[in-house]
Amino acid sequence: MRELVSDAREKVFTAARFSHQTGYLWEVRPGAVGELVRALVTGAQNPATAYRIAAKNHPDKVALVHGERRIPFGDLDRLIDSAAHGLHAAGVRRGHSVLLAMKNCPEFVIASAAAGRLRASAVAVSWRSTPRELAYLANHSKARLVVCDPDVFRTLEAARADLSEELLSRIFVVGGAGQGAPFERLLSHEDRGPFVDAAPGEDAAVVIYTSGTTGKPKGAVRKFPRSAANAAFRFLCEVPLRVEDVHLVACPMYHSTAYAFMTFSHIVGNTVVLMDEFTPEGFLAQVERYKVSTTAVVPTMLHRLMQLPEAVRRRYDAHTLRIVFSGGAHLPPTVATAFMDAFGDTVYNFYGATETGLVTLASPRDLRSAPGTIGRAVPGNEIRLLGESGAPVPAGQVGELFVKNDLLVSGYYDDDAATRGSMREGFFSVGDLARVDDHGRYFLEGRKRDMIVTGGVNVYPAEVEHALMGHPGVSEVAVLGRKDEEWGERVVAFVVPAGDVTEGELVAFAKERLSGPKRPKEYHFVPALPRNPTGKVVKRELEGRLEPRTA
Repeated sequence: MRELVSDAREKVFTAARFSHQTGYLWEVRPGAVGELVRALVTGAQNPATAYRIAAKNHPDKVALVHGERRIPFGDLDRLIDSAAHGLHAAGVRRGHSVLLAMKNCPEFVIASAAAGRLRASAVAVSWRSTPRELAYLANHSKARLVVCDPDVFRTLEAARADLSEELLSRIFVVGGAGQGAPFERLLSHEDRGPFVDAAPGEDAAVVIYTSGTTGKPKGAVRKFPRSAANAAFRFLCEVPLRVEDVHLVACPMYHSTAYAFMTFSHIVGNTVVLMDEFTPEGFLAQVERYKVSTTAVVPTMLHRLMQLPEAVRRRYDAHTLRIVFSGGAHLPPTVATAFMDAFGDTVYNFYGATETGLVTLASPRDLRSAPGTIGRAVPGNEIRLLGESGAPVPAGQVGELFVKNDLLVSGYYDDDAATRGSMREGFFSVGDLARVDDHGRYFLEGRKRDMIVTGGVNVYPAEVEHALMGHPGVSEVAVLGRKDEEWGERVVAFVVPAGDVTEGELVAFAKERLSGPKRPKEYHFVPALPRNPTGKVVKRELEGRLEPRTA
């Protein structure tokens, strides 16, 4: 009983702090309070609930901006209800999967939230998928229905032989005249009013397929337990979001970063602007036009923004930008510093994964004082760094990062072996290696599977990459191991030059900063690093470029 009381007190305190800090307290209306209480009592805390509450709180405030379209919260909530009725009429039921594959648009938000109201799973996948990839994702997720755009519809047509007739008969296309069923058909049930699930609970989920940089992507199943709202409030208490903010979605919405921060922004009641697809100058144009104050990006986007000529960056007024969340991949300290020097101390670097949710957060001050840090643990997270023996490692030493929190995925969809391999005593790991300093700040050292063992010495690619990125002639770098008869593995660096730089200069530069085993024995200069759609470097493609060594 004492634990229950303590838990309830903590939730009330967190919600009160969130309301006061964001300014939400001064705008909340009785109807919104009623919806929030109902959600807390029934356990219906999936993202669709945020739209029900927002519609009661500020129905006329613009929720989504896409091109010339403006959708207020009240209209958005009604569209979600209508789509939920439409999905139900099309045969989607609790526990079923709905595949979403389209560029950023309001229909993505509507369909995803509608699936949540049905207690179905919204499976977000890349619109760049090939026919073979799309067939795998549809079949593996056991999708009952697809919502896509015309380009993806053509990809599905190319994969027709590998898809069931049932699924092919349930493809709804956004803006595709004569292709599949029009998405508007799902919205033809507005007269039926709010969609209410007779048996609420935490079955609703989103399934996000991991990037698949080392093999077939795995579907991470994220459900929304009764503690979901409190977990969101905890994070929002750590950042300076305000009710008047305008948020820009720059990442593709099938990416966890885009979806999570859009949801956080809508919880606070922010207007959200959707970019079709990121371009550096287009990003700055949107910031100026809509007076954007918050956004969430992957580090590659920051790098590309800083690659713009200074004269181009100065054309746009970006003074309203207060918060730039960066995550999803390693943020080079040089990129973070350069961006903050140009745009102010706005960067908040977070660590998290599709499987774990948000784990750590570094403020601009952290990034200035401890370059490369991913920050301290966000309240609600318990972190363990474990060595090869499974025992915790002391501060300063590298271990595999395991985390436990309220929003861990329930596992990988239809892959019990992968789920078991990632769990240890209720803690989850995606294979990242990290260390923690005496101030509680964490630093990533690479991936467990990427660790290089050369001459019996463990070399962490991230450490070598950090060192080489300090050279002014290096724009980007990726380090990996290559089989070697003498050393077991040798350290190899792929370098994207920022100007005229020679291998000899990098050899001398590394010698001053890295001990012998950590210094690359080969340098390969490339025009760009191969990346997947979410910005992560695909090292297996770099490995494929290396010619076999002869003895």
